[in-house]
Amino acid sequence: MIDQMDWKIQISPQSEPPVFTLKGIGYFEEIMSLTNSNLSYELPQKFEKRIGLKFNNTLLLCRALTHRSFLNEHPDAIEDNERLEFLGDAVLDFVVGAWLYNELPEMPEGDLTKYRSALVHTEQLAEFARKINLGKALRLGKGELQAGGKTKTALLCDAFEAVIGALYLDQGIDAVQNFILPFISNALEDIVSNHKGDDPKSRLQEIVQAQELPIPHYVVVKEIGPDHSKIYEIEVVVGDKTLGKGRGTSKQLATKMAAQDALTNLGYGIYGQ
Repeated sequence: MIDQMDWKIQISPQSEPPVFTLKGIGYFEEIMSLTNSNLSYELPQKFEKRIGLKFNNTLLLCRALTHRSFLNEHPDAIEDNERLEFLGDAVLDFVVGAWLYNELPEMPEGDLTKYRSALVHTEQLAEFARKINLGKALRLGKGELQAGGKTKTALLCDAFEAVIGALYLDQGIDAVQNFILPFISNALEDIVSNHKGDDPKSRLQEIVQAQELPIPHYVVVKEIGPDHSKIYEIEVVVGDKTLGKGRGTSKQLATKMAAQDALTNLGYGIYGQ
């Protein structure tokens, strides 16, 4: 009886991404899940057709769409999307950075970094995921599904990165560039025109330091809800005065909202202008 998968990694001499060959009982169980129509999620084959992609290895896409909560409830599933998310994050950083470098040849390094950060930020990647209705295809556990996981910003961002990682392994960097270009080119126009590349946390610190005030501190004042669906409330404090408050599904988001609230309260408006 085979109780584990055997992984064989073949590296092409032409420096292409590794090709993964999967064997073992988990492989066949995964194949069966791809043909089951009584599901709470869109099948990977339908998803790729809907968004205009065609994977050579559908199992890679299946893993990209599998959240760890699904794996916890379905031991027959082979792997969740966290490793692909890690890879996709790195691939996106490179692809977006290279595109900005060529698209904006006169722009200094600091501004390129700012725009790259804005284009690969959690909220922006989640927005890309919403444009292709990625949540519809996510494989989630029952608890995460009931908690609204298909619409969560952090979860959508992670899944989008995982899809990018899977696409890179399946077809290489050119396929990733072709897929992501329409997203980032449209998003950059919005980021530039609405100053979304500006970081409210950094802007707030610049303002208070210019006024010789203490460095802002961010304090978690409340955590609401269960671990899988937590909401954070954060206050930004300068000296003994609370300047702003923020709420979000992650500490990072709540901190950003608190900094923006502080800028607004100080009279600097949206994005600290």
